[in-house]
Amino acid sequence: MARIKHPSRKKRLAKAGRQTRWAPFWTVPKIYGPGRRVHPGRHTAVKRTWRRTKIKA
Repeated sequence: MARIKHPSRKKRLAKAGRQTRWAPFWTVPKIYGPGRRVHPGRHTAVKRTWRRTKIKA
């Protein structure tokens, strides 16, 4: 990919990067209650990594 990115492409890449982050830690007790210990990555909307799945940018 080019070093200098077009603003619209950069915006799409930035959105995709935000979607793959873990959910906030406080979502776990909010969803399951205070006793359950679950990884906050289970609550993210999009599961994607740069190695597995590519995005159409």
